[in-house]
Amino acid sequence: MANDTVIVTKKGGICTITMNRPQSMNALNGDLMTGLLDAVQQCYDESVRAVVLTGASKAFCLGGDIAWANTYGDGDRQAFFRDFTVPLARMISDMRQLPKPIIAAVNGICAGVGMSFAAACDIRICHSQVVFKQAYTGVGISQDGGFSQMVPLIVGLGRASEMVFLDEVITAEKALDWGFVNKVVAPEEFATEVEKMAAKLASGATQAFASSKALMNKALLPFLEVQLEAERAGVMATSLTDDYKEGIAVFTGQKKKPEFMGK
Repeated sequence: MANDTVIVTKKGGICTITMNRPQSMNALNGDLMTGLLDAVQQCYDESVRAVVLTGASKAFCLGGDIAWANTYGDGDRQAFFRDFTVPLARMISDMRQLPKPIIAAVNGICAGVGMSFAAACDIRICHSQVVFKQAYTGVGISQDGGFSQMVPLIVGLGRASEMVFLDEVITAEKALDWGFVNKVVAPEEFATEVEKMAAKLASGATQAFASSKALMNKALLPFLEVQLEAERAGVMATSLTDDYKEGIAVFTGQKKKPEFMGK
């Protein structure tokens, strides 16, 4: 069901999906997830030949919305992650199965599940001031949204491991060097370059694009749904750890530095 957390616009064969929670840096909550699922289905419209996924204001997606998670209370964290990861897995699967190319127009900070969304797209473009962060292990939890399968495919196991274990900020320049993004442009050129790229895709061989995407899915992501389920189990397990409590305490400003004890 559509809602105001997602803006969908269709013009010239291009469907632009904008995550619209700027007050929270487009952090993912239930309403945004519902809106995104609906938006992807709208892209099956025959008039749509290319898709752009982006964020409102100065962020692409900060990650999962911790404030929403906290509404479940400490005693029901697994219920939150169950409610969160089931539709998230469907969203990632729907993005990959959509027989049309999707551009991640990364307009600002991209962290956690935001990186998973970007990785699920077919092409990624950002401007030079954008930064990326894996973020999951920084709060004591494992990855979701297909991160553990798609990011290593895109950048290689070594660089994906660096993201996961060091959890450092990755500049746009480094993201380009590593191959996570396909193109980096100046901030003032970003909107124009995204439009040009989307227009090129929208005027391309749509059926060939659809077949090619399906073939790459079959070759490289044949067990995506299995991996998404494994990620879901991992997130639910790590959400019960003391390390996750430490990470969330820092993220919410209760502490300045986490004391991870491996428990």
